[in-house]
Amino acid sequence: MSTEKRHILVADDDTGIRTVVTQALERAGHAVTPFSDGKSLMQWVENHEGDLVITDVVLPDDNGLDMIPRIQAVRPNMPIIVMSAQSTLMTAVRASELGALDYLPKPFDINKLTSVVSRALEVQAREAATEPVAVDASLPIIGRSAAMQDIYRTIARLLPTDLTVMVVGESGTGKELVARALHDFGHRSEGPFVAVNMAAIPRELIESELFGHEKGAFTGAVHSQPGRFALAEGGTLFLDEIGDMPPEAQTRLLRVLQEGEYTTVGGQVTKKTNVRIVAATHRDLRQLIADGRFREDLFFRLNVVPIRIPPLRERLEDISELAAYFLSESAEQGLPARKLSDGALAALAQHQWPGNIRELEHLIQRLCILSPDDVIGADLVAAELRAGEAADGEAVATEGRANGLGEAVEYHLNRYFQAHRGHLPSPGLHDRILREVERPLVEITLAATNGNQIKAAEVLGLNRNTLRKKIRELNIDIPRGRSR
Repeated sequence: MSTEKRHILVADDDTGIRTVVTQALERAGHAVTPFSDGKSLMQWVENHEGDLVITDVVLPDDNGLDMIPRIQAVRPNMPIIVMSAQSTLMTAVRASELGALDYLPKPFDINKLTSVVSRALEVQAREAATEPVAVDASLPIIGRSAAMQDIYRTIARLLPTDLTVMVVGESGTGKELVARALHDFGHRSEGPFVAVNMAAIPRELIESELFGHEKGAFTGAVHSQPGRFALAEGGTLFLDEIGDMPPEAQTRLLRVLQEGEYTTVGGQVTKKTNVRIVAATHRDLRQLIADGRFREDLFFRLNVVPIRIPPLRERLEDISELAAYFLSESAEQGLPARKLSDGALAALAQHQWPGNIRELEHLIQRLCILSPDDVIGADLVAAELRAGEAADGEAVATEGRANGLGEAVEYHLNRYFQAHRGHLPSPGLHDRILREVERPLVEITLAATNGNQIKAAEVLGLNRNTLRKKIRELNIDIPRGRSR
């Protein structure tokens, strides 16, 4: 379809916006009829005038989003572009759900507008929208910065699809919130949302956690147990910190993505899977590929649609809205109701936020407790930020200092249980954890003795035959050198 000499109807009560949009589209070779209200626009639509509609959300006599179903009832093939200064994820999602072909947050680049219009005129609008889906306006993906607007637009376009998504961003930027938005507002919202954190699960347990296991598959497997793929059937599986997945699990995951089926650990029956995969990482996967630590073919399977979540230091204009949200959340949790002074907000905007949104959330909670006044001042904010930086410096200075094996194990076990998000691990945890600890213990001891099994058995306090049995069971490679 040619995009030349097409007739575009533009509705916006702002004279300046109407003028700028009209002039830009006319320069692009289109005929334009501007309106300041929704009633006049609908009259033209009902008279079958125009080839495309551009409407603001807020009109003096109507709501641009509410007009979308009415327009489509009369003109099912009429492309509709929504523009709005209410630049939130909910606006983009709502526009997409109702059938808008595209969404432009104000202020927008004129070149982007003309590009979107040209693209819209080359395709037919989607068929009449179904009944509007209720959306949760409390979903805490917050921000009106340009970077967040791009994310909202991408999420809105992905909702009706099952495309695999890779969410990349520093720790604390809200990667899981994006995954939940894709699930909660997509067509799989009635199915389960299952999250698994690769960094929190011991290497030996990941395949069992993902694919499940059969009774007797390994020591401690006293019952058959479904994996996360089975639990997420019909819904979304969120693979957090995918960069920490060990190579053997990467191979099995790639096979699932290629063939749409898997087998449980110790199982023989192939099972079909119907899940949408959303992966996330704070690591540079391309560097991991170069280092031989991540499969390139798996990367391309997962990175179908990449979404980069910007760190908070790149979207400082969102701090005020984020802080207001966390203040409200803190009050609902029983903390004292507080507000931030202008000076306090200015102090927050000067910080680099290495911990991103999670750091801001925890700071706001501390400020609510520590502030003696209803309005939090700049001095208290500055003092808490300095204290946080000092604590971070101390943590860096003590990093690597031995705290004892017991504390290290306790730390990783706590993360493991937290990764189950309120659910319990599968039965047989005791034996699985012992196996996880036993393997590096034997491997490191053998390396230290240059593969001498007699010396290694002595160091470990084991019978030589017992050590040989463990080497076979754990599939440990003997280091070069003496093997006796």
